[in-house]
Amino acid sequence: MQTPVTHKRYYMFNFLFAAIKLTSGLRRTAITCIPLIFVSQIAMAIEEPSFKVIAKSGNFELRQYAPMLVAETLVDGDMDDAGSIGFRRIADYIFGNNQVQAGTSSAKIAMTAPVTMEPQSQKIAMTAPVALIPAETMGASQQWRVHFVMPSQYNIHTIPKPKNPEVKLREIAGKLFAVHSFTGFNTESRVQAKTDELNGWIGQRNLKTLGPAQLARYDPPWTLPMFRRNEVMVEVEDIKTPP
Repeated sequence: MQTPVTHKRYYMFNFLFAAIKLTSGLRRTAITCIPLIFVSQIAMAIEEPSFKVIAKSGNFELRQYAPMLVAETLVDGDMDDAGSIGFRRIADYIFGNNQVQAGTSSAKIAMTAPVTMEPQSQKIAMTAPVALIPAETMGASQQWRVHFVMPSQYNIHTIPKPKNPEVKLREIAGKLFAVHSFTGFNTESRVQAKTDELNGWIGQRNLKTLGPAQLARYDPPWTLPMFRRNEVMVEVEDIKTPP
């Protein structure tokens, strides 16, 4: 079982860039501090959702996720703009724009990883009943559901309530996901390519998809591409035995 607290963030490369610009004397001092920064950052762990790996092949995994509580928001726009706006909305909530359940005060909620984005279907105007166009590609979507998984210490009855009506809390039942992990940039075209690869892996194992692909990003945007952890996830129908 994947333990909830697993993700480490490394920021020592920022220090390296700064050291390059220093004078030679100061540079030597700065570089000697790098191991200390590296060690201190390893100690910083951020909680992630709990899951069990059912099957694995290279960078592909089949994971059974435990039930979770998420804070989410719907954002219009392309993938980059929606990700930025959605992140700020939910960060505002966890940093204190909220109200505790039994009182008027606010509380800070610990940051978790990843930040997940899911393209939403588009409505066709002037039809009865309202029809939906599935977001078949990342680039085609102009609305996104952005969510953070809330720390496991909370449930829907104990977590502080958002003051911003655009931020909602939702309980999600345990689900089975096919996951493709990759490093580097997560542009729309690259995410779509990884989604296509994941769908191919799903097809090879005769699994049935239950929803659109989701993009999970674990690192801040200033992280060097080689250190970034990204995942494309697709919910699949539950199975009794591994494929």
